[in-house]
Amino acid sequence: MPLWIIWLVAAVALGVAEIFTLTLSLGLLAIAALVAGVVGALGLGVVAQVLAFVVTAGAGLWFVRPIARRHLRQPPPLRSGTAALVGKSALVIEEVTGDQGRIKLSGEEWSARALDETLVIPAGVHVDVMEIEGATAVVYPREALP
Repeated sequence: MPLWIIWLVAAVALGVAEIFTLTLSLGLLAIAALVAGVVGALGLGVVAQVLAFVVTAGAGLWFVRPIARRHLRQPPPLRSGTAALVGKSALVIEEVTGDQGRIKLSGEEWSARALDETLVIPAGVHVDVMEIEGATAVVYPREALP
């Protein structure tokens, strides 16, 4: 069996192992083995194949892996716009039903509707914003209604 086929088998095995471990290292070694297999398939000798593997693996592990790890460790993006309002507390200023109502949310008046369409939330009750649909806040009372 030609050596380049062994490189390709190693590349596949390392790629599958990367899927299960998610270490980033095995995936880079799989790419290096693939490069070595291509070099072998082009008819170059064992020395060229090993050199291609070592250079590609070294470049991946020394340069690419730290960059990829840094990107994986970034904090989640901050929510902004209407997505930042989900989970906030609001005050009902006009009775909220399954179809209509008004709330005071982050200092602004918003149209609102109840998450549970059978609920009627009277003015003065504090509610949580469950989602925003267009310009309407979908709300649910913080405490049980009388």
